[in-house]
Amino acid sequence: MADLDNRMKMKISLFTTVILAFSTSLLYAGVGGGVEVRETVDLMELLKFTAAFLLGISAVFGMGLAFAAKKYAVKEDPRVEQVSEFLAHAHCGACGYPGCRQYAEAVVTNPDVKPNLCTPGGAASAEAVARITGKVAEITEPRIARVFCQGGCSKSVRRFKYEGIKDCKAAILASGGDKACIYGCLGYGSCSRACPFGAITMREENLPVIDPVKCTACGVCAQTCPTKVIEILPMAKEVLVSCHSKDKGPVTKKNCQMGCIACGLCVKVCPYNAVKVTNYLSRIDLDKCKVCGLCITKCPTNAIVDYIPKRPKAFVTDKCIGCHACARICPVFAASGELKKLHVINQDKCIGCGICAAKCPKAAITGTFNYADVLAAYEAKQAALAKSKDEREVVAEA
Repeated sequence: MADLDNRMKMKISLFTTVILAFSTSLLYAGVGGGVEVRETVDLMELLKFTAAFLLGISAVFGMGLAFAAKKYAVKEDPRVEQVSEFLAHAHCGACGYPGCRQYAEAVVTNPDVKPNLCTPGGAASAEAVARITGKVAEITEPRIARVFCQGGCSKSVRRFKYEGIKDCKAAILASGGDKACIYGCLGYGSCSRACPFGAITMREENLPVIDPVKCTACGVCAQTCPTKVIEILPMAKEVLVSCHSKDKGPVTKKNCQMGCIACGLCVKVCPYNAVKVTNYLSRIDLDKCKVCGLCITKCPTNAIVDYIPKRPKAFVTDKCIGCHACARICPVFAASGELKKLHVINQDKCIGCGICAAKCPKAAITGTFNYADVLAAYEAKQAALAKSKDEREVVAEA
């Protein structure tokens, strides 16, 4: 709409200039033909005439401009300005629009545009936009940028010495970059400089580190990275194969000490069938993964990263009925006990995978990272059973 106003003003200004030029030429048309010649020119009279003429013309065209501006003015919904005030104004493009103003206009005028697309603004921004536009703000899962490479200076091989501009986009123009692994992070900090929130720093190994507190998952870093080793993922998915190499195992092992060699051990150990090797690279299905971390313990190159800083260990409460389910399912044989008696967890063996807590029919195992979700699911199940029982009783009485 602003562009339309600017174009209209430009056309009117051009038209005014043409009229002024034409009018001026009319004043001097026929000079020398039947005109009395004066030996001197009264400068003051000429200046007064010129000023009066210009003021008159200016007044006429000024009124014309005012009339045109009023007649052709594009009315803007006042809610656009209100929405704009609650946006992050990072102009990151995460919403899918060129800038925050364009998103504000779209979310107000288009009923299909969701109010929670401003990722940097977070939940507060989404709620405010939803309130102004009369839409419903859906609860979205927190997301974060993840770096899929651990091949720092001391862990990876360089093909040649790069002495150009310290920028990843510049470095990749030199035969795909100086790194032997063409899929890995080049380490020249383009993502760090591009981040509008200062959430990325470069560590000594020349690898980017994401600050989970500052990161808004706007996606600017992912768009900037020329090798695409940065992805925006759900924050809750904290077990990932931190490698992008699609080379065969021996080649990857030669190029990087931390790369995935597609050995398949993670596939064999995963109890949820969430891991699959494709194109010589192991990948975890985030929909199937329960973040147990068993694959981490088996990876020979430490290519799988656990973003949970410290895994709390399991503990059996008095609600245990001695069903022996935890002992049967535990992958490291940390759970033990006699049937129909209270079981115990060996804290030295427990790795905090949470599998026993998820399988316990009474939610009697606590302390694990997933206990809150397990308890919520258990209570929901019990409530559903109680409701079903009440309905059957009502039907029986009838």
